[in-house]
Amino acid sequence: MKILKLDNDNIAKLAASCAELFSACPGAVVLIPTETVYGLACKSSDKSAIDKIYSMKDRDFSKPMQIFVKDIDELKATGAILSPLAEKISAAFCPGPVTIIVPNRSGGKMGFRIPDHPFVLKFMEMIGFALSATSANLSGKPNAMNVEDALSQLDGKPDIVIDAGQLPEGAMASTVIEVAGETFKILRRGPITEEMIEEAVY
Repeated sequence: MKILKLDNDNIAKLAASCAELFSACPGAVVLIPTETVYGLACKSSDKSAIDKIYSMKDRDFSKPMQIFVKDIDELKATGAILSPLAEKISAAFCPGPVTIIVPNRSGGKMGFRIPDHPFVLKFMEMIGFALSATSANLSGKPNAMNVEDALSQLDGKPDIVIDAGQLPEGAMASTVIEVAGETFKILRRGPITEEMIEEAVY
């Protein structure tokens, strides 16, 4: 496990280190900061890495992880189906602290997010593919707001840890919204409120 300290001057360098890891090491998992909480992430097509994250978190395999994408074009390549309402919500709040659940072409559902964090955006720009991601804490335990809290909870170690220090006081996990056709429902309250969504899209 490598712990790399993030600052404003080394974002591209550390993003390149993570991109190289994913290129060279199947099964790789990184612990990264976002604008909400610290998270675990891996290549979305890497089953061994996904299994590792479930094990680290003691997470129920029936609970799917969200995906991180850099933009809506990359999202659509994953098989997501966006209704006009989902398009409007995405345009209004992405990048940002919102996870949007939409149908996919396999007949199921998927949750996606475009994190509004300079490191994550640079990393995703470099790799050019979606990430599977989830919060860096044991299932059912409080979200990790610093690296020390995350590592103390997890059962196992990520390959690279990007340490951005303590996340801002008051930061919270993303709002989770499910969009079905032209209606939406908030499944988890967070920074983006129902009133903000209604004001933006109706």
